[in-house]
Amino acid sequence: MAYESIRLEQPFVINNIVTIHYFEYMSDFYFPGEFHDFWELLCVDKGEVDVVADKDRYTLKKDEVIFHKPNEFHNVKAGKNAPNLVVISFLCDSKSMHFFENRILVINEIERQLFAQIINEAKNTYVNRLNDPYYEKLNRAESVPFGAEQLIKTCLEQVLILLYRRYHLDNSINNYFNKTVEKSTETALKEVLTYLENNMPNHITIQEICKNNLISRSQLQKMFHSNFHCGVIDYFNKIKVDEAKQLIRNRNMNFTQIADYLGYSSIHYFSRQFKNITGMNPTEYAYSIKVLSEKS
Repeated sequence: MAYESIRLEQPFVINNIVTIHYFEYMSDFYFPGEFHDFWELLCVDKGEVDVVADKDRYTLKKDEVIFHKPNEFHNVKAGKNAPNLVVISFLCDSKSMHFFENRILVINEIERQLFAQIINEAKNTYVNRLNDPYYEKLNRAESVPFGAEQLIKTCLEQVLILLYRRYHLDNSINNYFNKTVEKSTETALKEVLTYLENNMPNHITIQEICKNNLISRSQLQKMFHSNFHCGVIDYFNKIKVDEAKQLIRNRNMNFTQIADYLGYSSIHYFSRQFKNITGMNPTEYAYSIKVLSEKS
C-alpha cells in the first residue's frame, strides 16, 4: 500500500512575536497611544480599562479582549478598578485575522489557561521584564526551556482558533467537547474558585473547602496542581495577595485597612505574606507601580 501524506491546513500562522507583556497598573494610569505595523491583542485579567481604537471607544472588563489591527491607532486608560492586562503583539498575515477587527470578545477558562501558559513560558524564555512597556525587542535568556517559543506560538494560535470557532462557527463537535468539559472538571473548578473568592477575608482549611464544595481532597489537589501548578491553599494565599495589589493600586485604602479587609491577623503578617509571594513588601510594590505609571 502506497501511503500519501496530506499537507495540514493552518488558518492562523504566527512565526514572529514582537512583545509579550503582563501589566499591573494604578487606577489613574493613562497611555496616550500609538500605532504600529503589527497586530496587538489586549486582554483584561482584572479590573477594567477604557480603550480607543481609531475613532471608537470601548470599556473592557475582566476576560474581555480586543485586537488592534496593523496601523490602527490605540490608547488605553485605567477604569474604576486598577487593571491587570495581558498585551501581546505579533506578526500574522493570515486572511482569517480580519475576523478580529472591531470586535470585543470574551475568553473562557481554556483560553485563560493558554494565556497563562504564554506568560509563564515568556518569563522563563526572555530576560525582558514583562511589566516593562518600553522594550522594543525580546531578548532570549542564556538558558531557554526546550520548546518554549514553539509553545508560545502554538498557545497563541490556539487562542485565535478557539475564539474564531466559538464566535464564528456552529461546530457541533466543539460544542459537545466544551459542554463535556463544563460538566466535569471545569464546573468543579469554577465552584471552588468562586468559594475561595467569596471567603477571601476568612481563614479556611482544605477540609472546609472539600466539605463545602462536595469534592474529595485528592480530586481538589489534583485539579489545582493540574491547572495552577500549586496546592489549593497556596493558590488561596496568592489570590489574596493579588487582591491586595489591586486594592493598593486603587488607592482607596491604606495598608492597615487592606490587611483588615482581607482577614490578616496583623499588618506585619500581611506584609510578610505579601513579600513571600511578590518578592517585595507593600510599600515597595506601591512605589514601583507608581514610578512605572508616571513614566508611562
